[in-house]
Amino acid sequence: MGVNVSVLAIDAGNSKTDVALIGADGTVLSTARGGGFQPPVVGIGTAVDALGSAVERALASAGVGHGTVGHVSACLANADLPVEEEQLTEALLARGWGRTVEVRNDTFAILRAGVDEPRGVAVVCGAGINCVGMVPDGRTARFPAIGRISGDWGGGAGLAEEALWFAARAEDGRGEPTELVRTLPGHFGLDSMYALIEALHLGRIGYERRHELTPVLFATGAAGDPVARALVDRLAEEVVAMASVALSRLGLLDEQAPVVLGGSVLAARHPQLDDRIAELLAARAPKAVVRVVKESPVLGAGLLGLDHTGAAHEVHDRLRAHYS
Repeated sequence: MGVNVSVLAIDAGNSKTDVALIGADGTVLSTARGGGFQPPVVGIGTAVDALGSAVERALASAGVGHGTVGHVSACLANADLPVEEEQLTEALLARGWGRTVEVRNDTFAILRAGVDEPRGVAVVCGAGINCVGMVPDGRTARFPAIGRISGDWGGGAGLAEEALWFAARAEDGRGEPTELVRTLPGHFGLDSMYALIEALHLGRIGYERRHELTPVLFATGAAGDPVARALVDRLAEEVVAMASVALSRLGLLDEQAPVVLGGSVLAARHPQLDDRIAELLAARAPKAVVRVVKESPVLGAGLLGLDHTGAAHEVHDRLRAHYS
């Protein structure tokens, strides 16, 4: 039909995938949504097949074929190491969706969505925690971000586990008292940590529901519980540690630079967490400019694609206006 697609933007998280076809003038030609992207669980081939379902629907909606796509900008969950990005790049190139492909970790999409140019640092705290940074000359800063073996602490899942640990020890006498003994089981209508431990162990409460305990932890801290408050403060310390190290690696620590916060935990705007992050950043990176990203991450994938193609500022602005 004569439509020329400049960028195929893909933002694939653990739970959902968003796809957008972007014209050379920054116009969004079509979009599609698919399921989560988890190659460590299902394998690269099956995971890319899931991407393909959303991509093919977007192409069909725009009435275009594979040969009309110039560049694929794919920001993918679980692309945590350069070797994984290389493997996924090869897999996407083999699908023939675009003439060129660039794969990045999905945290880069959140960063780019939150800044006016490819310059700054993002810390994302959802189920896990991650941090990346970039500057216009192409240099990046990042962490492996694959769990405790890479030095990570925090994220919604990690906070829930920590809260359970402290509450269990408080109930049986090994640890200090905490209201988490009451609030965690109470969330599920149970009257003791023992009952909650049993329900989790035997599968009567599904593993995926543990994330529900993270807001309970924050609420318990907001009510004044010292143990819960200490966990919230530790998360703030981890966020600031990652951000300040990334800023330092990129030479941005001593100049005004954006620090973008994203993910469900940080986007929830918990006052204690926000205040502690601001206090610690003021000491370690006083020129950092903090903002919480609200834009869709697929916007960031699209902007990274337009950066790759050398698109003009007005093209970037048109795409951003679509998602504002």
